[in-house]
Amino acid sequence: MSTVHELLQEGRSLLHGVPAPAIEAKVFLLQAAGLSEVEFLASPQRIIRAKDEQRYRRLLERRLTGVPLAYVIGRKEFWSMLFRVKPGVLIPRPETELLVEKTLELAGGRKVTIVDIGTGSGNIALALAKELPAARIVATDVSARALRIAGLNAQDHGLENVAFVRGSLFSALGGLGLEGSCDFIVCNPPYVSAADWDSMSCEVRDHEPRRAFLGGRTGLDFIRRLIKGSPAFLKPHAHLLFEVGYGQAAAAVSLLGPGWTDVKSSADLRGIPRVLTARISERP
Repeated sequence: MSTVHELLQEGRSLLHGVPAPAIEAKVFLLQAAGLSEVEFLASPQRIIRAKDEQRYRRLLERRLTGVPLAYVIGRKEFWSMLFRVKPGVLIPRPETELLVEKTLELAGGRKVTIVDIGTGSGNIALALAKELPAARIVATDVSARALRIAGLNAQDHGLENVAFVRGSLFSALGGLGLEGSCDFIVCNPPYVSAADWDSMSCEVRDHEPRRAFLGGRTGLDFIRRLIKGSPAFLKPHAHLLFEVGYGQAAAAVSLLGPGWTDVKSSADLRGIPRVLTARISERP
Protein backbone atom coordinates (compact mmCIF):
# COMPACT_ATOMS: atom_id res chain seq x y z
CA MET A 1 0.00 0.00 0.00
CA SER A 2 1.11 3.55 -0.74
CA THR A 3 0.72 6.98 0.82
CA VAL A 4 -1.21 9.95 -0.53
CA HIS A 5 2.07 11.64 -1.42
CA GLU A 6 3.48 8.60 -3.23
CA LEU A 7 0.34 8.06 -5.28
CA LEU A 8 0.12 11.72 -6.17
CA GLN A 9 3.71 11.68 -7.42
CA GLU A 10 3.01 8.54 -9.43
CA GLY A 11 -0.08 10.10 -10.98
CA ARG A 12 1.73 13.32 -11.87
CA SER A 13 4.43 11.33 -13.61
CA LEU A 14 1.99 9.19 -15.59
CA LEU A 15 -0.11 12.20 -16.63
CA HIS A 16 2.82 14.30 -17.79
CA GLY A 17 1.20 14.72 -21.22
CA VAL A 18 -2.01 16.37 -19.99
CA PRO A 19 -2.26 20.15 -19.39
CA ALA A 20 -2.47 19.98 -15.57
CA PRO A 21 -1.10 16.63 -14.36
CA ALA A 22 -0.84 17.54 -10.67
CA ILE A 23 -4.40 18.83 -10.52
CA GLU A 24 -5.83 15.84 -12.36
CA ALA A 25 -3.87 13.35 -10.25
CA LYS A 26 -5.28 14.99 -7.13
CA VAL A 27 -8.82 14.90 -8.51
CA PHE A 28 -8.52 11.18 -9.24
CA LEU A 29 -7.03 10.41 -5.82
CA LEU A 30 -9.71 12.36 -3.97
CA GLN A 31 -12.41 10.49 -5.87
CA ALA A 32 -10.83 7.05 -5.56
CA ALA A 33 -10.11 7.32 -1.83
CA GLY A 34 -13.15 9.40 -0.86
CA LEU A 35 -10.94 12.10 0.64
CA SER A 36 -11.94 15.69 1.24
CA GLU A 37 -9.67 18.55 0.21
CA VAL A 38 -8.83 19.14 3.89
CA GLU A 39 -7.92 15.49 4.47
CA PHE A 40 -5.78 15.50 1.36
CA LEU A 41 -3.80 18.56 2.42
CA ALA A 42 -3.47 17.55 6.08
CA SER A 43 -2.38 13.94 5.62
CA PRO A 44 0.20 13.48 2.83
CA GLN A 45 1.53 10.37 4.60
CA ARG A 46 -1.90 8.76 5.00
CA ILE A 47 -1.89 5.16 3.80
CA ILE A 48 -4.42 4.54 1.04
CA ARG A 49 -6.31 1.26 1.17
CA ALA A 50 -5.43 -1.28 -1.51
CA LYS A 51 -8.87 -1.23 -3.12
CA ASP A 52 -8.79 2.58 -3.30
CA GLU A 53 -5.31 2.45 -4.79
CA GLN A 54 -6.59 0.08 -7.47
CA ARG A 55 -9.52 2.38 -8.16
CA TYR A 56 -7.11 5.31 -8.49
CA ARG A 57 -4.99 3.47 -11.02
CA ARG A 58 -8.07 2.53 -13.06
CA LEU A 59 -9.00 6.21 -13.26
CA LEU A 60 -5.48 7.06 -14.38
CA GLU A 61 -5.59 4.33 -17.01
CA ARG A 62 -8.82 5.67 -18.50
CA ARG A 63 -7.41 9.18 -18.64
CA LEU A 64 -4.24 7.93 -20.32
CA THR A 65 -6.33 6.47 -23.15
CA GLY A 66 -7.53 10.00 -23.95
CA VAL A 67 -10.91 9.92 -22.19
CA PRO A 68 -11.75 13.49 -21.09
CA LEU A 69 -11.34 14.22 -17.39
CA ALA A 70 -15.04 14.98 -16.97
CA TYR A 71 -16.03 11.57 -18.36
CA VAL A 72 -13.50 9.77 -16.16
CA ILE A 73 -14.83 11.29 -12.95
CA GLY A 74 -18.41 11.59 -14.22
CA ARG A 75 -18.97 15.25 -13.45
CA LYS A 76 -18.17 18.80 -14.53
CA GLU A 77 -18.55 22.14 -12.76
CA PHE A 78 -20.60 24.87 -14.43
CA TRP A 79 -21.99 28.03 -12.85
CA SER A 80 -20.63 26.82 -9.48
CA MET A 81 -22.81 23.72 -9.80
CA LEU A 82 -21.66 20.14 -10.31
CA PHE A 83 -23.24 18.33 -13.26
CA ARG A 84 -23.20 14.66 -14.07
CA VAL A 85 -21.78 13.88 -17.49
CA LYS A 86 -21.11 10.66 -19.35
CA PRO A 87 -20.05 9.63 -22.86
CA GLY A 88 -22.67 10.70 -25.39
CA VAL A 89 -23.42 13.92 -23.50
CA LEU A 90 -21.60 17.17 -24.28
CA ILE A 91 -19.22 18.32 -21.53
CA PRO A 92 -20.16 21.86 -20.38
CA ARG A 93 -17.62 24.57 -21.20
CA PRO A 94 -16.86 27.60 -19.03
CA GLU A 95 -17.39 30.05 -21.90
CA THR A 96 -21.03 28.97 -22.08
CA GLU A 97 -21.57 30.63 -18.69
CA LEU A 98 -21.68 33.89 -20.68
CA LEU A 99 -24.93 32.71 -22.26
CA VAL A 100 -26.43 32.23 -18.80
CA GLU A 101 -25.10 35.60 -17.64
CA LYS A 102 -26.61 37.52 -20.57
CA THR A 103 -29.96 35.79 -20.20
CA LEU A 104 -30.09 36.68 -16.50
CA GLU A 105 -29.25 40.31 -17.27
CA LEU A 106 -32.19 40.54 -19.65
CA ALA A 107 -34.57 38.58 -17.41
CA GLY A 108 -33.96 40.88 -14.46
CA GLY A 109 -35.52 38.45 -12.00
CA ARG A 110 -38.90 38.50 -13.75
CA LYS A 111 -41.22 35.52 -13.98
CA VAL A 112 -40.33 34.41 -17.49
CA THR A 113 -40.74 31.48 -19.87
CA ILE A 114 -37.50 30.12 -21.30
CA VAL A 115 -36.79 27.42 -23.86
CA ASP A 116 -33.32 25.83 -23.95
CA ILE A 117 -32.72 24.11 -27.27
CA GLY A 118 -30.25 21.21 -27.18
CA THR A 119 -29.87 21.08 -23.42
CA GLY A 120 -27.30 18.26 -23.17
CA SER A 121 -26.54 17.76 -19.48
CA GLY A 122 -29.06 20.49 -18.66
CA ASN A 123 -26.35 22.88 -17.49
CA ILE A 124 -27.78 26.04 -19.10
CA ALA A 125 -31.40 25.34 -18.18
CA LEU A 126 -30.58 24.34 -14.61
CA ALA A 127 -28.25 27.28 -14.02
CA LEU A 128 -31.09 29.56 -15.13
CA ALA A 129 -33.57 27.63 -12.99
CA LYS A 130 -31.37 28.11 -9.96
CA GLU A 131 -31.18 31.87 -10.47
CA LEU A 132 -34.80 32.30 -11.63
CA PRO A 133 -36.90 30.07 -9.37
CA ALA A 134 -40.17 31.58 -10.63
CA ALA A 135 -39.34 30.91 -14.28
CA ARG A 136 -40.95 28.26 -16.43
CA ILE A 137 -38.18 26.51 -18.34
CA VAL A 138 -38.52 23.90 -21.07
CA ALA A 139 -35.33 22.13 -22.14
CA THR A 140 -35.13 19.99 -25.26
CA ASP A 141 -32.69 17.51 -26.73
CA VAL A 142 -32.78 14.89 -29.45
CA SER A 143 -30.77 12.48 -27.27
CA ALA A 144 -32.60 10.28 -24.78
CA ARG A 145 -29.30 9.67 -22.97
CA ALA A 146 -28.71 13.41 -22.55
CA LEU A 147 -32.22 13.92 -21.20
CA ARG A 148 -31.75 11.13 -18.65
CA ILE A 149 -28.57 12.79 -17.39
CA ALA A 150 -30.23 16.22 -17.40
CA GLY A 151 -33.12 14.83 -15.36
CA LEU A 152 -30.71 13.39 -12.80
CA ASN A 153 -28.92 16.73 -12.60
CA ALA A 154 -32.22 18.45 -11.91
CA GLN A 155 -32.88 15.99 -9.08
CA ASP A 156 -29.37 16.46 -7.68
CA HIS A 157 -29.93 20.20 -7.41
CA GLY A 158 -33.55 20.01 -6.29
CA LEU A 159 -34.77 22.07 -9.24
CA GLU A 160 -38.35 21.37 -10.26
CA ASN A 161 -39.10 24.27 -12.61
CA VAL A 162 -37.54 22.65 -15.69
CA ALA A 163 -39.43 20.30 -18.01
CA PHE A 164 -37.29 18.10 -20.26
CA VAL A 165 -38.74 17.02 -23.62
CA ARG A 166 -37.23 15.01 -26.45
CA GLY A 167 -37.07 16.19 -30.03
CA SER A 168 -34.99 17.96 -32.63
CA LEU A 169 -35.01 21.74 -32.49
CA PHE A 170 -38.59 23.02 -32.29
CA SER A 171 -40.32 19.72 -33.05
CA ALA A 172 -40.01 18.92 -29.34
CA LEU A 173 -42.26 21.86 -28.45
CA GLY A 174 -45.35 20.69 -30.31
CA GLY A 175 -48.43 20.47 -28.13
CA LEU A 176 -46.91 22.38 -25.21
CA GLY A 177 -48.77 25.60 -25.93
CA LEU A 178 -45.59 27.63 -26.20
CA GLU A 179 -46.32 29.31 -29.52
CA GLY A 180 -45.91 33.07 -29.14
CA SER A 181 -45.42 32.79 -25.37
CA CYS A 182 -41.66 32.55 -24.74
CA ASP A 183 -39.62 35.38 -23.28
CA PHE A 184 -36.31 33.74 -24.16
CA ILE A 185 -35.00 31.04 -26.43
CA VAL A 186 -31.43 30.09 -25.54
CA CYS A 187 -29.15 27.65 -27.28
CA ASN A 188 -25.57 26.42 -27.40
CA PRO A 189 -25.86 25.02 -30.92
CA PRO A 190 -23.57 22.77 -32.94
CA TYR A 191 -21.42 25.34 -34.73
CA VAL A 192 -18.18 23.61 -35.73
CA SER A 193 -17.58 23.50 -39.48
CA ALA A 194 -16.63 20.29 -41.25
CA ALA A 195 -13.13 21.64 -41.87
CA ASP A 196 -12.58 22.72 -38.26
CA TRP A 197 -13.76 19.38 -36.89
CA ASP A 198 -10.66 17.63 -38.22
CA SER A 199 -8.39 20.03 -36.33
CA MET A 200 -10.09 19.59 -32.97
CA SER A 201 -8.40 17.62 -30.19
CA CYS A 202 -8.62 13.84 -30.09
CA GLU A 203 -10.37 14.11 -26.73
CA VAL A 204 -13.26 15.86 -28.48
CA ARG A 205 -13.28 13.95 -31.78
CA ASP A 206 -12.89 10.49 -30.28
CA HIS A 207 -15.09 10.81 -27.21
CA GLU A 208 -17.69 13.59 -27.30
CA PRO A 209 -20.86 13.39 -29.43
CA ARG A 210 -20.26 14.64 -32.99
CA ARG A 211 -23.77 15.97 -33.41
CA ALA A 212 -23.25 18.31 -30.46
CA PHE A 213 -20.45 20.00 -32.42
CA LEU A 214 -20.96 19.70 -36.16
CA GLY A 215 -22.96 22.50 -37.77
CA GLY A 216 -22.53 21.59 -41.41
CA ARG A 217 -20.06 22.78 -44.01
CA THR A 218 -19.74 26.31 -42.61
CA GLY A 219 -20.90 25.55 -39.07
CA LEU A 220 -24.04 27.66 -39.47
CA ASP A 221 -26.66 25.08 -40.51
CA PHE A 222 -28.19 24.61 -37.05
CA ILE A 223 -27.99 28.33 -36.27
CA ARG A 224 -29.85 29.11 -39.50
CA ARG A 225 -32.66 26.74 -38.51
CA LEU A 226 -32.69 28.11 -34.97
CA ILE A 227 -33.17 31.67 -36.23
CA LYS A 228 -35.84 30.60 -38.70
CA GLY A 229 -37.90 28.66 -36.16
CA SER A 230 -37.66 30.96 -33.14
CA PRO A 231 -40.19 33.66 -34.14
CA ALA A 232 -43.12 31.24 -33.91
CA PHE A 233 -42.44 30.74 -30.20
CA LEU A 234 -41.26 34.16 -29.04
CA LYS A 235 -43.47 36.90 -27.66
CA PRO A 236 -43.19 40.28 -29.38
CA HIS A 237 -39.99 41.98 -28.17
CA ALA A 238 -38.68 38.73 -26.67
CA HIS A 239 -35.09 37.54 -27.05
CA LEU A 240 -33.08 34.86 -28.79
CA LEU A 241 -29.61 34.16 -27.38
CA PHE A 242 -27.14 31.67 -28.77
CA GLU A 243 -23.47 30.81 -28.69
CA VAL A 244 -21.21 31.10 -31.73
CA GLY A 245 -17.73 29.87 -32.54
CA TYR A 246 -14.51 31.71 -33.25
CA GLY A 247 -14.92 34.06 -36.21
CA GLN A 248 -18.62 33.24 -36.71
CA ALA A 249 -20.33 36.24 -35.14
CA ALA A 250 -20.55 38.40 -38.27
CA ALA A 251 -21.84 35.55 -40.42
CA ALA A 252 -24.42 34.61 -37.79
CA VAL A 253 -25.59 38.23 -37.49
CA SER A 254 -26.14 38.30 -41.26
CA LEU A 255 -28.66 35.48 -40.87
CA LEU A 256 -30.88 37.66 -38.68
CA GLY A 257 -33.26 39.23 -41.17
CA PRO A 258 -36.11 41.75 -40.91
CA GLY A 259 -37.93 41.68 -37.60
CA TRP A 260 -34.82 41.25 -35.47
CA THR A 261 -33.50 44.28 -33.59
CA ASP A 262 -31.04 45.14 -30.81
CA VAL A 263 -28.56 42.61 -32.14
CA LYS A 264 -25.55 42.45 -29.82
CA SER A 265 -22.40 40.39 -29.61
CA SER A 266 -20.76 39.62 -26.25
CA ALA A 267 -17.15 38.46 -25.93
CA ASP A 268 -15.88 35.76 -23.60
CA LEU A 269 -12.90 36.14 -21.26
CA ARG A 270 -10.50 35.59 -24.16
CA GLY A 271 -12.06 38.45 -26.09
CA ILE A 272 -13.75 36.15 -28.60
CA PRO A 273 -17.31 37.13 -29.65
CA ARG A 274 -19.20 34.24 -28.09
CA VAL A 275 -22.87 35.06 -27.50
CA LEU A 276 -25.31 36.77 -29.85
CA THR A 277 -28.44 38.42 -28.51
CA ALA A 278 -31.33 39.52 -30.71
CA ARG A 279 -34.79 40.90 -29.92
CA ILE A 280 -37.77 40.21 -32.11
CA SER A 281 -39.93 43.25 -32.80
CA GLU A 282 -42.41 41.48 -35.03
CA ARG A 283 -42.87 38.06 -36.54
CA PRO A 284 -41.09 37.97 -39.90
